[in-house]
Amino acid sequence: MMITSLLLAEGLAQLGCGIGAGIAVIGAGLGIGKIGGSAVDAIARQPEASGKIFTQMILTSAFVEGCALFAIAACAFLIK
Repeated sequence: MMITSLLLAEGLAQLGCGIGAGIAVIGAGLGIGKIGGSAVDAIARQPEASGKIFTQMILTSAFVEGCALFAIAACAFLIK
């Protein structure tokens, strides 16, 4: 009985880690999509500032990807 409850708790913990990694990926995807869409809108309104907007878009996207990668790695390390 005790072994079954321990295996169940471990399975639930692994399920939680998987769900957490999935939520991190979904959030990062939505965030990067929002950044790209907003950058394209801004470039359409001010084409002369496209270089600056593009640079800021790439930097922000990289930060979001870094945070998502950290979250996924943390969830992966929690799964045994």
